[in-house]
Amino acid sequence: MKMRKILAAVAAATMLCGLTACSTDGNSNDSAEGSNGDKVYNIGICQLLEHPALDAATEGFKEALTEKLGDKVKFDTQNAQNEATNCTTITNNFVSAGVDLIMANATGALSAAVSATDTIPIVGTSITAYDVALGGSDWQGKNITGASDLAPIDKQEDMLLEIFPNVKKVGIMFCSAEANSRYQVDEFIKALEADGIAYKEYSVADSNEIQAQAQAAAGECDVIYIPTDNTLANAVETVKNVVVPAKIPVVAGEEGICGGCGTVTLSISYHDMGYKAGEMAYEILVNGKNPGEMEVGYSPTTKKYNKEICAELGITVPDGYTAIE
Repeated sequence: MKMRKILAAVAAATMLCGLTACSTDGNSNDSAEGSNGDKVYNIGICQLLEHPALDAATEGFKEALTEKLGDKVKFDTQNAQNEATNCTTITNNFVSAGVDLIMANATGALSAAVSATDTIPIVGTSITAYDVALGGSDWQGKNITGASDLAPIDKQEDMLLEIFPNVKKVGIMFCSAEANSRYQVDEFIKALEADGIAYKEYSVADSNEIQAQAQAAAGECDVIYIPTDNTLANAVETVKNVVVPAKIPVVAGEEGICGGCGTVTLSISYHDMGYKAGEMAYEILVNGKNPGEMEVGYSPTTKKYNKEICAELGITVPDGYTAIE
């Protein structure tokens, strides 16, 4: 009788252990869920390089998702240090880890993400033109969407003429390795030609050529235009050390470059653009939106000026411009 009771107790204990094992070990995703059972979304962020504009986009993206999801979202933020091979490694690792979404910050990161996966949703930021960034490939309708940093190029040229109405020749500095920069330059040239303004291109293959090309442009032109360009954005001090002593103003395609070496810009807020991308990511993750069916997002533009450099060059900015903080 005692033996029967012992065997019954052992059997009951065994059943209890089995049930417990099923409830804790049977679901390998428990670590990715909150205490109330809501999924925790894992986001991989690949940022091309450290720069105030790209940093602001990443922060805006995180802010939007954190506001909406709280502790139900986790970010793995990786910086590629402006190396294409690093972008490839980072995005491939995100795919291997099975992240829920990849945020690709700048063209190099986007290209690597698209090569790494055609199933995981990809949301881009700091992309001027998606078709150009992706080499003209048929990207629409797939797993890709995002927000653009493109400000109207013709309005940038209007602004240049507003501030410098007597300009005779515009020097255009950009990195020839960046397809998005080439696109902006071509559009800016169209606007200059329509107004009969002479221009000359000063392209650089990498950062090692920036000082020499800046010196050439400053010696031959009245005003320099620099589009949204990652290579130039990472070397604003080099440009500033040439153009400011030469008294040659720079009109910039974005606020970060303007704040470093420019006078005026018609720019978006990179934080707001990143925030917009974060809102788009939320729609994909939580509401099941298909990224391939989502329109590219844009942010409003603002006229801004570099107070310090404008004062040093004796440039009076009209009403409607906001000083860069």
